Amino acid sequence: MLKKKYRFHSRGGVRYVYQHGKTVRRQQIALVFVPNTKGYTRFAVVVSKKVEKSAVGRNRIRRRVYEALRLNFDTIPNKMDYVFVVYSKEVMKMPFKELEKKIGELIEESKICRGV
Repeated sequence: MLKKKYRFHSRGGVRYVYQHGKTVRRQQIALVFVPNTKGYTRFAVVVSKKVEKSAVGRNRIRRRVYEALRLNFDTIPNKMDYVFVVYSKEVMKMPFKELEKKIGELIEESKICRGV
């Protein structure tokens, strides 16, 4: 699991990213991102009840995404807030390598959108 320092859960923080950020979307996952002033990168994962009714399933999806981020943390740019929004139940059952690849593609596309 990703260290608590690099995660944010407050509704205010997520709302700020939604209102001021840019979005990169794929079929199953979207990424909303905005620069922050904290000096380090923070992440949030949002899984709606429309995706998975059970809390166990939603938390499993969340843990898988956080683990993929932890393993690829060194390749992610600093000083950004990222919110991953999961739209599909398939994320829970897809192979982990495929999930890592999709998350990597979203982050790479966010670099292009920022002009980095």
